[in-house]
Formats: sequence, C-alpha cells, structure tokens
Amino acid sequence: MARVTVWNEYRHERESDAVAEVYPRGIHAAVAEGLEERGHEVTTATLDETAHGLTEDVLAETDVLTWWGHRAHVEVDDGVVDRVQEAVLDGTGFLALHSAHYSKPFRRLMGTSCSLKWREADETERLWVTAPGHPVADGVGDYLELPETEMYGEHFDVPEPETTVFASWFEGGEVFRSGCAWTRGAGRVFYFRPGHETYPIYHREDVRDVLDSAVTWAASGGTADVTYGNCDPLEPLE
Repeated sequence: MARVTVWNEYRHERESDAVAEVYPRGIHAAVAEGLEERGHEVTTATLDETAHGLTEDVLAETDVLTWWGHRAHVEVDDGVVDRVQEAVLDGTGFLALHSAHYSKPFRRLMGTSCSLKWREADETERLWVTAPGHPVADGVGDYLELPETEMYGEHFDVPEPETTVFASWFEGGEVFRSGCAWTRGAGRVFYFRPGHETYPIYHREDVRDVLDSAVTWAASGGTADVTYGNCDPLEPLE
C-alpha cells in the first residue's frame, strides 16, 4: 500500500460536455477510485488549488505522485515544479499519464523536449509487454488491447528508458514506447501512455491494474544514505 497523490489539471472536464460525460467527477477521481479499490491511500490535487495542491507538507506525505495534464501545462508554477523535482530526487515516485509527457515536471525530470507524433482517429491500440519480468507488467499477459484511443507515435524524444515495459502498435501503423521506466536520484519515474480525456480508459479494470502495479513499483524507490561533499582520504596521503 502506498500513499498516492493523484494530480490533475481538471480543465477539460469542466469545459467540455463530451469529457464531462466520460469523467463527471474528473479524471483524477477515476484514477483515485481505481487505486483506492486496490488498497492505496489516495488524496487528489488540482491545478486551481493553492500551490496546485502540492505544498511541502503534501509532498512530504506522498510516496507516489501521479500527474495528468494537457492544455494548461504552462500554468503550472515553476516553484511547484522545483518542489516536485526535489521530492522525486529524494525518493518520491512519479507516474506521468498520457499527455503529461509534455508537463513541466516530466520534462524537467527527462531534460528533453518529450515531443512525439499524435492523431485522434479512434484507433485500436495494442500495448505489447516487452519486459515480462518487470513488476509493472505483472498479470498483463502478452498484451493489453484498447479498442479506441488517441495515437502517439515515434519518435518519442525522451532519454532511453532504463526499461521499456510496454510498446504500442496502432491501427494506423505507428508504434510507440508506451510504458517507460527511469530512475532519477532516489526516485522512480514511470510514463504510461493511455488516457486521452474523451475515452473511458481510466474506468477499465485492466488499465487500473497497470496503474496499481506502476504505483507499487514507483513507491519502492529510494537508496541508502549517501554522504556527498568534502571527505577525508581512506589512505594516508604524503
């Protein structure tokens, strides 16, 4: 069981009837529900809260931060991004969902543009498990199939993942590294591609199972205490 803060910019659901029909209580509520059902201790935070809901106290009580954003990336305060980055480097897990590939915290942690190709055409997506021994793929089988999704295509401008857990094929022919794992400092970072706002993807039990596994994996980051800075020699120096 992990302490999870589910973050969402929470704009589409309040501005679009089509999105509100799919996520009437917000994308964050759907993600939180799935994680709560699987035993995690979950709180939510949104863009328009004070400090975007991510105060020092909140992050201090967070084992894993999940992030969904799309149209309001630029509105995220850089001071909050600093705080999130510091938390991850200190051991907090970070789970970037779908269009959060372009969020300020994810781009900061990756150090690249995180750009990609995209298309909205109600395509089938098949997420093949490319690392069957990885904990995030536990219970998935050979692949996970989504009947209607937004396409993301290569090249995905991120550092080479330490592990690529899922690789997607789309009906239109593109492929994409759709489940990627990295370590940043003492923290674990996972990117999971599915989750466009007009599709009920976060209501699916198989997707919720993957998020559960990703959170559990990311929460187990951290390293032993390491001392940095000036130090005495181990051997006598002349």
